[in-house]
Amino acid sequence: MHAQSGDAIRYSIVVPIFNEEAVLPLLLRRLDALLASLDARAEIILVDDGSSDCSSIILQAKAKDTPGYRFIKLSRNFGHQVAITAGMDAAAGDAVIVMDADLQDPPEIVGDMIARWKEGYDIVYARRTSREGESAFKKKTAALFYKVLSWVSSVKIPSDVGDFRLIDRKVLDAFRAMPERDRFVRGMFAWLGFRQTEVLFHRPPRAAGETKYPFWKMLRLAVHGVIGFSDAPLRLAIWAGLAVSALAGLYGLYVIGLWFVRNDLVEGWSSTVVVISFLCGMNMLMTGIIGLYIGRIHAEVKRRPLYVVEERAGFDTSEKPAADSEARTRVA
Repeated sequence: MHAQSGDAIRYSIVVPIFNEEAVLPLLLRRLDALLASLDARAEIILVDDGSSDCSSIILQAKAKDTPGYRFIKLSRNFGHQVAITAGMDAAAGDAVIVMDADLQDPPEIVGDMIARWKEGYDIVYARRTSREGESAFKKKTAALFYKVLSWVSSVKIPSDVGDFRLIDRKVLDAFRAMPERDRFVRGMFAWLGFRQTEVLFHRPPRAAGETKYPFWKMLRLAVHGVIGFSDAPLRLAIWAGLAVSALAGLYGLYVIGLWFVRNDLVEGWSSTVVVISFLCGMNMLMTGIIGLYIGRIHAEVKRRPLYVVEERAGFDTSEKPAADSEARTRVA
């Protein structure tokens, strides 16, 4: 039975949304059913990440008309990982659940996650046993990414796990103390440690609409994950530079040796061009890798707000938000 409205909030469910008007009617019905099934008072925080369709209108109306729903509209599209952070900053519950809006993260799994949390686990993440509706290319590249990340990172990040998870209040407090701008949320939770476990689920295809994570966005997230939790690319650049220098030195010795045993060598430019092109390419690669790290440092030292809130709805003005008002330099 659903708890009375006067009770303290026990569960906060954060749903980042970007241009999902096609799936919102079904999503909201299933969230209604989820709210009714929980054993304590809960809130659902709908974060509109700068949608250009009618999503914000639907979400704002839901938050104004239905108790338990809150609405946060960001001033522009800040990205999925930042939208998650904005929702968690506003969460007031003892347990915070993050799930996507496309219903590939089934709301019905939340009950299983809460059960594991009550057993004493601080983080409960949902691991996919299957990925229906996704191409073979996406499945293979995702598997490759997790293998590479596990190899280069000093932090164990579970494979086949997205951002669908439950975290305890003390984990959220520790998470909010991490100020980095280029966010890889699942890696940040793995880095925090705490007592973690999993629940298994079958991931269905999107209920409606199109994916908001095309290949280039997945690639960008993968780069953030690797660079944010490993210095392996820098070490690789060092070893590659040493290897190329060694090969160039050996080739030089080989050419000098030929001059001693032969006097009919034709002086050509092709080998010179090949060597110079190869060395320049390696130099550009290593400079690019170093540039990625310098770019992240540049983003951090500017200290811009992580996000800006344009509008809120459904929040009780008598309840202070869980996050400090100065933590993210909010507006509105």
